[in-house]
Amino acid sequence: MGRFNLKVLLILSLGHMVTDIYQGALPATLPFLKDKLGLTYTMTGVILMVANFTSSILQPLFGFYSDKKEKAALLPIGLLAAGVGYALLALPTDYYVVLFLVVISGLGVAAYHPEGYKTAHFFTGERSVTGMSVFSVGGNLGLAIGPPMAIYVTRYLGFDALPVVIVPSLLCTALILSQKKTIAIPKLEHIAQNKDVTKTNVGSYISLFLVVAIVIMRSWTQMGLLSYIPFYYINHLKGDPLFAGNLIFVFLACGAAGTLIGAPFADRWGHRFFIRLTMFLATVILPLMFVPFIANSYLLFVVLGLEGMILISTFSVTIVMAQRLLPHRLGVASGLMVGFAIGTGGIGVTLLGIVADNFGVPVALESIMILPFIGFLLSLIVKYKG
Repeated sequence: MGRFNLKVLLILSLGHMVTDIYQGALPATLPFLKDKLGLTYTMTGVILMVANFTSSILQPLFGFYSDKKEKAALLPIGLLAAGVGYALLALPTDYYVVLFLVVISGLGVAAYHPEGYKTAHFFTGERSVTGMSVFSVGGNLGLAIGPPMAIYVTRYLGFDALPVVIVPSLLCTALILSQKKTIAIPKLEHIAQNKDVTKTNVGSYISLFLVVAIVIMRSWTQMGLLSYIPFYYINHLKGDPLFAGNLIFVFLACGAAGTLIGAPFADRWGHRFFIRLTMFLATVILPLMFVPFIANSYLLFVVLGLEGMILISTFSVTIVMAQRLLPHRLGVASGLMVGFAIGTGGIGVTLLGIVADNFGVPVALESIMILPFIGFLLSLIVKYKG
């Protein structure tokens, strides 16, 4: 593995941010699409399902393709496709054309991530989690920027002006192409990586499965909070929508900060210990949001900020763990962590929806508390060196 290269990681992170801006913007765009085309809630749900499948669930397949040989072209192609597919959503008047564009954008997102994480791996040096966090935080920021960007453009420029958001994609694609030699994986290191790795044993596959399960628990927790905090404070408590929106922003912003802040500690203390510690702390902190004097005050921002920072700080750690457990399939490992495992967060939200329909929104929100605890228990049985 080469030396830590901040320049390359920042270029890759910028591309990551721009790609994920479009992924994050889609849900905020759906109300405008619904009004323009007269869609039902089921039809808008299908749009999200298609987007989730193409952008997340298919990532391991792109990782498999990337592992066959260096596929640096996936970076600019994915970045451009993600932007073009989303930016053109305001133009069609046919529902199926909208679905086609969503597929194009989703495939672009799915193409960029495995190749991006694989490339970043070769420029992290000895500080593997710290380096990976630089790349990962771009995605965290993109997902946070996407919704307000979509709302700002549609509210102040009009929905028909949506194509202007293709500009970041075009600029960043040009940057990636102009720096293709700088960010190229060193051939000698790539060859050495493939020669040095031993055949993955059964124990490594079991550990990889457990890490995937931990990420699924983290994803269900994160997506559950993002989905049901607004329902709880707006629909159940009849509170201020701005208050609920600010809670979500604080949770995500602190999560992005936690990705960077936690990385050096993970490199210093060990990846497995860091996962155990953070999942334990996430389990302890989450119930505090239901304590009456906290739930009814601005202390709730502190609690959710801490929860977001601690929970999401494990993002880069789990990717590095997966890459070390599956060293000859770096793209597949990255795709499993970032795409498949995180993409299954939608399943968790669906299950919480069943709970909410039958027992109420407060019970659905409270049931989330068990998820990080399950993640903590799984972390205790993971066999991993580092």
